[in-house]
Amino acid sequence: MDLLIPITENKDFRRIYAKGKSYVSPVVITYVTKNRSKNVRVGITTSKKIGNAVKRNRSRRVIREAFRTLVPEIAPGHDFIFVARGKTPFVKSTEVRRAMLLQLKNAGVLK
Repeated sequence: MDLLIPITENKDFRRIYAKGKSYVSPVVITYVTKNRSKNVRVGITTSKKIGNAVKRNRSRRVIREAFRTLVPEIAPGHDFIFVARGKTPFVKSTEVRRAMLLQLKNAGVLK
C-alpha cells in the first residue's frame, strides 16, 4: 500500500469539489478525482446539519473506519472527499463500508 495522506488545505477541497465526480448514497457522499502522485489522499467533512459535536465526531470515526478497511483494494493516485449525511451518525461502519464500496466500484478506482 502506498501512503495515505489527509487532505487539509481548503484549495484542495475546493478543487476536488469542482473537478471531482460525486457519488451519492443515503449515508455518505463521495467525491473522487485523480492526483499526480502515487498516494491516496482523503478528506472527511461533516457539517453542523449532522448534529452536535458528538454526532459529527462519530460520523467522522465511522467514515474513517469504513475507508480504512477499503484502502488495500484502492488503486493509488486518487483523492477522495467523504461528506457525512444525516443518517451517518446512526449507522455502523459496515453499512457505510457497503455504500462506500459500491460508490468506489462505480468510480472505477478499485484494483
